[in-house]
This record gives sequence, structure tokens and C-alpha cells, in this order.
Amino acid sequence: MALEVIETITQVEAEGKAQKAAAENEGRKLKTDAQNAGQALLESVRQEAARHEKDLLRQAEERAALRSAQIARSAGEEAAALRAGAKLSEAVEFIVGRIVSE
Repeated sequence: MALEVIETITQVEAEGKAQKAAAENEGRKLKTDAQNAGQALLESVRQEAARHEKDLLRQAEERAALRSAQIARSAGEEAAALRAGAKLSEAVEFIVGRIVSE
């Protein structure tokens, strides 16, 4: 009977060690899986941020191009008005000069 008790204790200890080892292995696996999932999520977020950054940059460039075209158009109109004003001024001076000299 004492031998049976010793064998039972030995068997229970062995099962306990096996369960402990299995639990440690499961813990390591869970930790590794969590790290891998975290890395995958982080990479996904980084890629999404990069896409968003490119989209924002594209939008800003489009707005800048539109604004540049507006400024160029406005500057062209102002230049044409100034040239017309200068020609008118020259014409007035010419006419006044002719009238005064006659």
C-alpha cells in the first residue's frame, strides 16, 4: 500500500509538472501571438497613415495649383489694366501736347 501511495504521488507530481510545462508553453504562445497581432496592427495603422498623408498632400497640391492659377489670372488682368491705363495716359499726353503746341 505504501508503494501504491508513492507511485500515486509520483504520478501526480509528473502530471503537475506536465501541466505546468503545458501552461508555460501556452503562455509563451499567447504572448507571441499577441505580439504578432500587435505588430500587424501597428503596420496596418502605419500604412493607413501613409495613405492619408499622401491624400492630404495631393489635396494641398491641388488647392495650391488652383490658387496659383487664380493669382496668375488676376495678375494678368491687373497687368492688362495697367498697360491699358499707361496707353491711355500716353494718348492723353500726346493729345494735350498737340493741343498745347497748336
